[in-house]
Amino acid sequence: MKLSIFQIDAFAENLFEGNPAAVIPLEKWLPDELLQKIAQENNLSETAFFIKEGDEYHIRWFTPTVEVNLCGHATLASAHVIFEGLDAQVEKITFHSKSGELEVTKKGELMELNFPVATISKCEIPVEITRAFGKEPIEVWKSDDYIAVYENESDIVSLAPDFKVLGELACRGIIATSRGEKSDFVSRFFAPACGIDEDPVTGSAHCALTPYWAKELGRNKLSAAQLSERGGKLQCELLGSRVLIAGKAKKYLEGTIEL
Repeated sequence: MKLSIFQIDAFAENLFEGNPAAVIPLEKWLPDELLQKIAQENNLSETAFFIKEGDEYHIRWFTPTVEVNLCGHATLASAHVIFEGLDAQVEKITFHSKSGELEVTKKGELMELNFPVATISKCEIPVEITRAFGKEPIEVWKSDDYIAVYENESDIVSLAPDFKVLGELACRGIIATSRGEKSDFVSRFFAPACGIDEDPVTGSAHCALTPYWAKELGRNKLSAAQLSERGGKLQCELLGSRVLIAGKAKKYLEGTIEL
């Protein structure tokens, strides 16, 4: 059996920036165990698989170790593959997923994700976060991830986490965030419990970051930067119970898997 595979740099202005995702279109779903082995072999933070049904798509995402319920950058990467080749006539894609219906709209060079807002609530500061980061945050909020808020961008840049300690937390990942210097807010994302020490750019994290910073800054349209080594830029907008997250993508690789 042969499968097409694409590797796309998502939320990237140029190649070798943003977050690389593998994208594999399927004609029908393969066994979960095989999907997980393919994702492990790809060894990227996410591998997206999708199938087309009528005019819409069903999408799933796998890290090297687990399936996840939502992934922004791999959805953006999948949309890029469809817009640029598989269905170049369309301007909007509807994906069905474990997180409900997700839309991606092509707007020039940008692609805009329409994702559900993540509900967040303030919580006590876990000792593991302070111990792992070596610096206590101002406050911590909780959704599927912990959100650790710091004073300024230099705090975020200088973090050198103890991933073993972070992996002890019962959550998908840990977001460190602050106001930005050249963007409205900045962040970094760590998910050692999911097999990803640091994710280069995490679209789904902005489902929680956008409502938080919209309230803090008093406006719904925000620019964001993720300060990983590769770096990534996002445009975010809060629309009631939905978040719009826009970015660019670049194709790095196209090939074939032989199984």
